[in-house]
Amino acid sequence: MNMKYLTLTCILTAVLGVWSSAQAQTKTLYVGMNGGTMEKNYTSGIFPDFEKANNVKVVVVPGTSSDIIAKMQAQKDKPQMHVVFLDDGVMYRAVNMGLCEKVRDTPVLKDLYPFARLANDQAVAVDMGVVGIGYNKKMFAEKNWPAPTSWLDFADPKYKQKVVFQSISSSTFGLYGFMMYNRLVGGTDKNVEPGFKKWPTSVGPNVLEYLSSSAKISEMIQTNEAAIFPLTVTAIANLKAKGIPAEFVTPKEGGVLLMVGACALKNNSEPDLSQKLIEYLLSVPAQTKGMEMAASIPVNRNVKLTEAAQAKLGGKTEVLTKNMNTIDWDSVNEKRTEWNNRWNRMVEQ
Repeated sequence: MNMKYLTLTCILTAVLGVWSSAQAQTKTLYVGMNGGTMEKNYTSGIFPDFEKANNVKVVVVPGTSSDIIAKMQAQKDKPQMHVVFLDDGVMYRAVNMGLCEKVRDTPVLKDLYPFARLANDQAVAVDMGVVGIGYNKKMFAEKNWPAPTSWLDFADPKYKQKVVFQSISSSTFGLYGFMMYNRLVGGTDKNVEPGFKKWPTSVGPNVLEYLSSSAKISEMIQTNEAAIFPLTVTAIANLKAKGIPAEFVTPKEGGVLLMVGACALKNNSEPDLSQKLIEYLLSVPAQTKGMEMAASIPVNRNVKLTEAAQAKLGGKTEVLTKNMNTIDWDSVNEKRTEWNNRWNRMVEQ
């Protein structure tokens, strides 16, 4: 055999062997999370550094929090996902069902705001927001209306057929808006009777449409159908960045803390990599990118809001989280199915 040919063959074999070995070592992590903007931001700006550092491919399984937790339950014995992102209320349900592995104790946990450590570290928030009132700035200017100031403003007769409200059965924003209204009319997180009783004659007549998600709100602002709606300061910032005339206000009774939690699934096939991903998501680089790309409020105290982020969100973290309300998720989740059925039967009939 020609020596030159033999040498070339050996080199090619070695190269292919190395390439095949590298390919074989590349693992895949499946992450359940909201699709759309969140998926785009994470896949384009946040996951790539982790993928490169750990020779792993992160694949998003898109869906609402309700979709994702349904998959978690169906796949409980043999999870097809490794890490999930869920709205905080749904995350507490997942934890109570025993679907989450405890977050590994690493130094970065000590850098988080205390409220970002969920359910005795069974899960952890990766970003946070504030739910308040969003409003159509163009419509308000045309009608010479002052900016809304209270959760009770959803019941103001001047907004008849101009309120857009998310369904409490499918949206945390809608649930928060209803819970705050319920508190102001005499209810508590354990007693929603006042809210359900008064809604049909107060807020109900003002509602143009109940939405299963907030995606349609941007369109309804531009068509001048929507006047006010529950939304986060982050979502409003993203709408404004697209030129949509939306504005955010923190009601005088305070906004509501909303967090997106992450947890590694119990019995998943890559427990170590799953924990590494969560640790990375809490790090200063990942939290900084989340702030810059999505105007999210960092949960790592070492990441301060930049001037650009403050301009988008309307203030420092301390200002945005002042007079913050929280929800008693244990009480809510205990009765959530019953409330959802009642809402669907009585409110959205």
